[in-house]
Amino acid sequence: MVKSKSVVISVAFLFAACGRQSSPYASDPGEIIRLDSLMNVLAQTEGFHRALLHYASDDFVKFDEGQLPALGKHAYEERTSGKPGTTALQWRPLRAEVAQSGELGYTWGNWTLKGVDTVYHGNYFSVWKRNSKGEWRLALDGGNTTPPH
Repeated sequence: MVKSKSVVISVAFLFAACGRQSSPYASDPGEIIRLDSLMNVLAQTEGFHRALLHYASDDFVKFDEGQLPALGKHAYEERTSGKPGTTALQWRPLRAEVAQSGELGYTWGNWTLKGVDTVYHGNYFSVWKRNSKGEWRLALDGGNTTPPH
């Protein structure tokens, strides 16, 4: 009986260990909220396009109003070539969720763009995924304009 109990306990520990190995990442949304916020800071100093490209995965997809999506980091880089993008756009993530596996997550929030005599408002979403090194990269990004919030 003692031997069978030790086998059961050993098998339970083995399954628990395997479960941890199959998902080595935490599912903490704080990580992608922090990255989203850092991307905002970078956009205000280096420009919106440069900030997105800095965080983008190779298969990044960018949705823009009035345009077909840019499919891939290279396509977005070509579309924005020579244009750093505005530094007047600011956003704030309001919510984030991360899959239990810790490999995919999203953020969404509000943005404002201050022009010379007009302020535009909107919402955005960003989908984040881990690359082969375990780093979060921007996989999908888009947004829309809204009335002032």
